[in-house]
Formats: sequence, C-alpha cells, structure tokens
Amino acid sequence: MIKIGCVINSMIEYYFGDIKRINHFLKVYGYAKAIGEMENLPEELQEILEIAAVVHDIGIKNSEEKYNSSAGNYQQIEGPPVAENLLSTLGYDRVLIDRVCYLIGHHHTYHNIDGLDYQILIEADFLVNLYEDNISKEGIVQAKENIFKTKTGHLFLLECFIA
Repeated sequence: MIKIGCVINSMIEYYFGDIKRINHFLKVYGYAKAIGEMENLPEELQEILEIAAVVHDIGIKNSEEKYNSSAGNYQQIEGPPVAENLLSTLGYDRVLIDRVCYLIGHHHTYHNIDGLDYQILIEADFLVNLYEDNISKEGIVQAKENIFKTKTGHLFLLECFIA
C-alpha cells in the first residue's frame, strides 16, 4: 500500500507556494478521514476517500490557466487527467485511480451520489468551504438540509457552525 503522505507530498509539490490551496486540501483530507473512520468505511473505500480528498481540487490550476476561473465545473473537467497522471506515477492501481478520478470529476455535483466515499468527500469539502467562504447561517442551514447525510457529517456541521 502506498502511503497517503506520498500523495500529500505530490500535491504540495504541485501547488508549490500556494499555501491557500495546500491548506484547503489538507483540511478537506482531515475531515474526510475523520468522517470516513467514524462512519466505519471499509479499508479500501477509506483509502479511496482519503486520496480523493487530497487531490479533489487538483484541477484548479489548469482551470485558472485555461478559463481564468476556479469554478467547480471547470475543476471537474480539468482535474481527472492531472490526478490520473499523479496517481499513476505513484503506482496506484487502475481501479483506485478510476474511482478517485470519478470523484474528482463529480465533487461539485450534488445529485446521483453513488457511494459513501462520494457523500463524505462532498461533506468534507462543504465543511471547509462553509468556513473559508464565510457562508451565512442561512446558507449553513440549507447545506445541512440539502447536502449532509452522514451522522458524523451532521455532527461536525453542528459542532463547528450551529452549536
């Protein structure tokens, strides 16, 4: 098994000098890891989730270069090819790479969620974005009602924002 530290190192190298992006993916990783563990994900799914959390925004750099935007729809287009290259270079197998790339390519799509890894990635990203984007109480309540499904995600949301 390849250690998650290798993925984190590769992402820090990829976003060299961009502490905002590095801190973002590390925070999403932290929430995703904790939620996945508390929701008792199987080991293989936990690994996919953690890797996806680290690389979920890997498409931002190319999105900003190509479209002058970091919008989610561009991230979903630009991210999977870059992640595929990074994960292949690190030696991950095709099945894992395909699922991680799928999650990257859908992490701003909030319908037809097809797995707990997908749901948790979205919740972890939301937990970080709600804070980083200074979302209003009303927006937080909407996210609680429309996005959060896991028991742990709800708990973290309540303890971080609503309590």
